[in-house]
Amino acid sequence: MIEARFKLDYPGFSLDVDLALPSTGVTALFGHSGSGKTTLLRAIAGLERVRGGRLAVDGEIWQDENTFLPTHQRPVGYVFQEASLFAHLSVRRNLEYGMKRTERRAASAVPKGDTASHNFSKIVDLLGIGHLLDRQPDRLSGGERQRVAIARALLTQPRLLLMDEPLAALDLARKEEILPYLEQLHEELSIPLFYVSHAPDEVARLADHLVVLDAGRALATGPLTETLARLDLPAMSLRLGEDAGVVLDATVAEHDTQWHLARVEFPGGSLWVRDAGHAIDHHVRVRILARDVSLALQPATGSSIVNSLPVRVAALGDEAHPALCLVRLDAGGVPLLARLTQRSAAALRLTPGMEVWAQIKAVALVG
Repeated sequence: MIEARFKLDYPGFSLDVDLALPSTGVTALFGHSGSGKTTLLRAIAGLERVRGGRLAVDGEIWQDENTFLPTHQRPVGYVFQEASLFAHLSVRRNLEYGMKRTERRAASAVPKGDTASHNFSKIVDLLGIGHLLDRQPDRLSGGERQRVAIARALLTQPRLLLMDEPLAALDLARKEEILPYLEQLHEELSIPLFYVSHAPDEVARLADHLVVLDAGRALATGPLTETLARLDLPAMSLRLGEDAGVVLDATVAEHDTQWHLARVEFPGGSLWVRDAGHAIDHHVRVRILARDVSLALQPATGSSIVNSLPVRVAALGDEAHPALCLVRLDAGGVPLLARLTQRSAAALRLTPGMEVWAQIKAVALVG
């Protein structure tokens, strides 16, 4: 468990958070510009001195009323928007610079099932940068520079890996290049990662836990899908982009080679998605937008919609426009969202506890 309690005031901005976060997986700090994401990350790193703050990592105090570990003593790796590599050093020597602190660090960030410290070749292979070791930074693409920066941060053997919008400076092609490597880090490393972003695709693909920040306050915190499905917050506070929706963890169960589709299973049932070539039993994430979910009192027949799930109405909430409402659904314990007009909800006489069918028009495979 990571405890983070910080309160500070600047002219025009204040940060006031009291968080208990998991010490595994990826925690996304999500919010609009100026919401406090970077300030919170800097406080965790010790770059922002917050008097009276508290930071404890798995019971080890890094900061409280009596203790303040300076940044250079905190076992954190920090990756910024810009890679900030040493221009006069080769990639190899940039990485070796990151290793200088390893002898003073406990080897706590290790691949799952591996009791040894991170080593140079393992990190280089994980991030696919072996062929870049003899290049100078000015001969790297933006995505390659960020992969080197991440490798350098990991080679410090951090207890926490902090990433402050690491893809913000990259174009779409470079983002698509680096996201699979970030997903692989998620799968292969046990180190907790705090990831600052306001990009919905990155949060959907990477996050396990979500902290939604607004004006320096945490509006919501919790597991990704549960938090995205909340109805008790301001209408736009949890939007990943312009549309509400949820992200589900699923497993590939079947391929339909004739129609290039794959069936994925999750605890609430199964869904057909476009086949991305993943093997049977491969773990994937799917994103279901509320706008793509309609409701019916009976299973649909003679419809182009191929995904239909029995669900229970859990709650109804208002939307930003008075003509619309959001309906939270329960699919075998997994939350979904549907956006309907208020008129449709009234025509169906939707009430909490009611059994209906969710018809899902499109399911996006996001990772």
